[in-house]
Amino acid sequence: MTLLITVIAVLLAAVSALLFFPWAGRPAVDRDTLNRAFYHSRLRELEEEKIPGRDEMVVELQQSLLADIPEQQPAKHRPFGRLALLPGVILLAAVSIGAFIKTSSLSHVLEWQQVTQQTPALIQRVMDPDAKPLTMEEMARLGLGLRTRLQDDPQNAEGWMMLGRIGMVLNNASTATAAFERAWRLAPDNLDAKLDYAEVLTRSSDAEDNQQGEKLLREVLSQQHTNIRALGLLAFSAFEQQRYKEAIGAWQIMLRLLPADDERRAVIMRSIAQAKVESGMDNAKVAVKITLSPQAEKALPEKGIVFVSVTDGVSAVPVAAKKLPLGHFPLTLTLDDTNAMMPDRLLSSVRQGIIKVHISQAGTPAPQTGDWTGQSALIQFNASTPVEVEVSQPQP
Repeated sequence: MTLLITVIAVLLAAVSALLFFPWAGRPAVDRDTLNRAFYHSRLRELEEEKIPGRDEMVVELQQSLLADIPEQQPAKHRPFGRLALLPGVILLAAVSIGAFIKTSSLSHVLEWQQVTQQTPALIQRVMDPDAKPLTMEEMARLGLGLRTRLQDDPQNAEGWMMLGRIGMVLNNASTATAAFERAWRLAPDNLDAKLDYAEVLTRSSDAEDNQQGEKLLREVLSQQHTNIRALGLLAFSAFEQQRYKEAIGAWQIMLRLLPADDERRAVIMRSIAQAKVESGMDNAKVAVKITLSPQAEKALPEKGIVFVSVTDGVSAVPVAAKKLPLGHFPLTLTLDDTNAMMPDRLLSSVRQGIIKVHISQAGTPAPQTGDWTGQSALIQFNASTPVEVEVSQPQP
């Protein structure tokens, strides 16, 4: 930046000098001076030639000089001084500086310099667990400062790893991938660098990236069979590519390795259940047989909706629910994990519960006057034996 400003200043000085140069010569010679110089020169020539009639020629020369003298002395014009060019030089400098500021993004450069000065303090805050977390704007400024530092120190693997993590926080996949790859190539034996690069590859939408990421994860597991992070990333990648058995196998290994009170166990168990649902493996089913009491059969509307729900017997919030148009009774149906109300709370995770049936005339889940309901007792679910529910209670 300083060099550029210096060059611009030198160029402005050179252009200013060129403006002054044509005015730096001698002042113009007036007419009388030229006539006198011509007269004396011709007179010396006549004296040197010694030719006849020289006196007459000298007289003619004197008369010619007298005839060329004007009757009135012309007014002398004062030439412009060099200071008259000063406004032009100032205007040139102003236009040049204005154009530079307008086209050079000087404000961005100054902001970048400010960010580079703040980088050490931001790094200290990131490394201090008790410090105030960085905002997204501060993360972006730290990323800019790190990139500037890494230009001067491109062999810093730890710096590239930090830049990659910042890219992931900012959801900048290209920055994260490039930074993690650079860190891994600088330190191929560093497990953290390899796992960081593998993670961003497994989350990519490119199939080749996924394959390369899984290859790196298997390399880690060949060295550390119990690496929880590598197992989790491999399970995630397998699940995303619909290789559910492989994903379940990796998660089950993680369950054996994690302590019984580890909070991650619940998430893993839900992931296993979800994988089983997606693959059709061990899909828990609850068979329900619905019958009507004589009173309900007589009062049954011609049209309506049948709502069937399953609760865990503790909370009134249904674990699974199903609705179907009113038809003939007795009615037999099944519920499974595909009828779950929430993906992280599946029917396969419930071993006992209550089956509730609601026949709605208006087709709304909330019971209204004229609707009929029924429910089972709290029972253990058994896929081979249907749960019988009798609809016998009118809604007042």
